[in-house]
Amino acid sequence: MVNWITNDILTFAISLVLAGIIIPQILLIAFRKKLFDEVDERKIHKGVVPRLGGIAFVPSILFSLALVIGLNLRFNGENVFGEFAESLVPMYFMVCAVLLMFLVGMADDLIGVRYMAKFIVQILSALLICSSGMYVDNLYGFLWMTDLPGWFAFLTTAFVVVFVVNSINLIDGIDGLASGLSTVALVFYAVVFFKGSEFVYSMLASAAVGTLLPFFYYNVFGNAKRQKKIFMGDTGALTTGMILVFCAIAVLHTDSGILVDDYNPVIVAFSPLIIPCFDVVRVYLHRVARHRNPFLPDKSHIHHKLLALGLNQRLALIVIMVWSALFILVNIILSYYFNPTTIVVADILIWTIANMLMSKAIRNRERELNVKLYD
Repeated sequence: MVNWITNDILTFAISLVLAGIIIPQILLIAFRKKLFDEVDERKIHKGVVPRLGGIAFVPSILFSLALVIGLNLRFNGENVFGEFAESLVPMYFMVCAVLLMFLVGMADDLIGVRYMAKFIVQILSALLICSSGMYVDNLYGFLWMTDLPGWFAFLTTAFVVVFVVNSINLIDGIDGLASGLSTVALVFYAVVFFKGSEFVYSMLASAAVGTLLPFFYYNVFGNAKRQKKIFMGDTGALTTGMILVFCAIAVLHTDSGILVDDYNPVIVAFSPLIIPCFDVVRVYLHRVARHRNPFLPDKSHIHHKLLALGLNQRLALIVIMVWSALFILVNIILSYYFNPTTIVVADILIWTIANMLMSKAIRNRERELNVKLYD
C-alpha cells in the first residue's frame, strides 16, 4: 500500500535539500559574472543583489517529483498511479507551461524581454493548461453562474492564468513577500489536495514549498554585504505563479465532498491568491486615476503603503502574510453559509476600507514629517 504522506514528505525534503544546494551556487556564479539587480529610485533594497534565485525552482521541483514518482513505480508496481492517471495528464501539460515560464523568465532576468513577448508566452502557457482538460468550467455560484460553455471556459481560464501569474510577479516588492505568500497558499493547497485524495497534486504543492523555503531564508535573512542575499526575479515569480494558478484550477476539479458539500470550491481555490490579485487591481486603478501608464512600475503597492506607515520590511511581510491567512480562513468558513459572490464583495469592501484608512494615516504622517512617503 502506498503511503502518500511519505511521498509528500519525500518530495518536500528532496526539493528543500536540492534548492538549498543550488541557490548558493547561483550566488557564487552571479557575483563572479556580476549578474545583479540594478538599484534605482523605485527599488527598496540597497547594494548589489543577484535576482536569479528562481533558476533553482524548476529543477528542484521537477527532480523531486520525478524521483519520488519513479521510486513508486519501481518498488510499488506500475499500477500504483493507475487510479490517478487522470491527475498525471494535466501535470504533464503543467510542466510544459512552467518550462515556458521558466525560459522566458530567465531570459528576462539575464538580458531583458519585452512585456508583449512575455504576455504571448503566458497566453501559450494558459492554452497548454486548458488543453490538459484543467480549466475553469464551473464557477459554483460566483456571480450566480455555474457551468460555463466550452469557449467561455477557455477564455476565463486564459484570463485567470495570465492575471494570477502577473499578480505574483508584481507583488514581489519586498524581501520574502512573493515567496511568503506563495508558501502560505501552497501549504494550504497541499492540505486540500491530500484531503481530496488528489495525491499527485499534493506532491506538487509539497515540492514547491520545499523549494521556496531555502529561497525565503536567503532572500529575507541573507546578508547582501556577505554576498548571501538573492532575489527570485521573473524566473521565480512567473514559474511560482504558474504553479499556484494550476493548483487553484485543480481545486475546482477535486472530486471531494468536503469541497462541494461543505465549502464552496471557488472560494477554496482562490482565497489564497486574494492579496496579490486585489493589489494588482488596486494599483492599476490608482495609476489610471493619476493619469499614469498603468503598466509602468511605481511605488504604489500594498507593501509600499505599509512601509510609508513606518513599518520595516519584515514587519510589513508578517502583516501581509497574516492578512492572507485570515482571508483564507474566514472566507472558507463563510462559504459554508453565504453565496461566493457575497463573500467576494465583502472581501473587496474590507480591502477598500483598509486601504482608505492606510492612505489617510499616510497623509497624516506626511503632514507631521513634512515629507512625501507614498507614490
